[in-house]
Amino acid sequence: MVTGYENLLGEFLGTMVLLVLGCGVCANLTLNKSKGVGGGWICIAFGWGFGVTFGVFTATTFGAPQADLNPAVTLAKTLAGVYTFNQFIVTSLVQILGGIVGATIVWLTYLAHWEGTTDPAAKLGIFSTAPAIRNNALAFITEVSATFFLVFLIWMTFSAKFGYSAETAASTFLGNGFGPYIVGMLIVALGLSLGGPTGYAMNPARDLGPRIAHAILPIPGKGGSDWGYAWVPVFAPLVGAALAYVACSAFGYFG
Repeated sequence: MVTGYENLLGEFLGTMVLLVLGCGVCANLTLNKSKGVGGGWICIAFGWGFGVTFGVFTATTFGAPQADLNPAVTLAKTLAGVYTFNQFIVTSLVQILGGIVGATIVWLTYLAHWEGTTDPAAKLGIFSTAPAIRNNALAFITEVSATFFLVFLIWMTFSAKFGYSAETAASTFLGNGFGPYIVGMLIVALGLSLGGPTGYAMNPARDLGPRIAHAILPIPGKGGSDWGYAWVPVFAPLVGAALAYVACSAFGYFG
């Protein structure tokens, strides 16, 4: 149980790190004259997986023992009694702010490359997700499914069956400090398996924060920020996370 708002700095910095590494790998593989152009989907999946791993380490170090980096995960834990509703709202806002800052750092890092890339959709794809086939209803289902398995498998991994203790945030099976690596592997697995239709946002802060950054930053030839789709990677992950809580409750996971 999170007792106050001591988690906010950690959630901000951890989400910032997640987006620096996540949007960073997208920029590296997309922007013309970057040395990583054309690296492919496996690089994307591992880049986001490492982003989560080191984001979790950062968040935990700076006082966020839950290290969610994701309003959908925070919502699931709120339903499970870890947070109050007010904590969920404030934590989510801080995570989104971390996403904005992380994406802005990527923009600055690749400042010399934006003008040399002419495709506005490619530039937007560095910041936020979009469906491979434009159908918002089906994209919503994809994001619900991916986020369901994100939250469900996090809870399966950090189960009391493996010696995990919610009080100590450690496991006699995994060992203290191994959890972030396991979650990073899960992100890679989900990207490789379920990421194709929508780019697997699974995280309102991961998509909305950088999308806001894209909208406000002076990126040459950037085009629009695709706000007509933006609601999908915000609300679908929240639904998927809530369904994961319902399923785990039905199976007696919480007691």
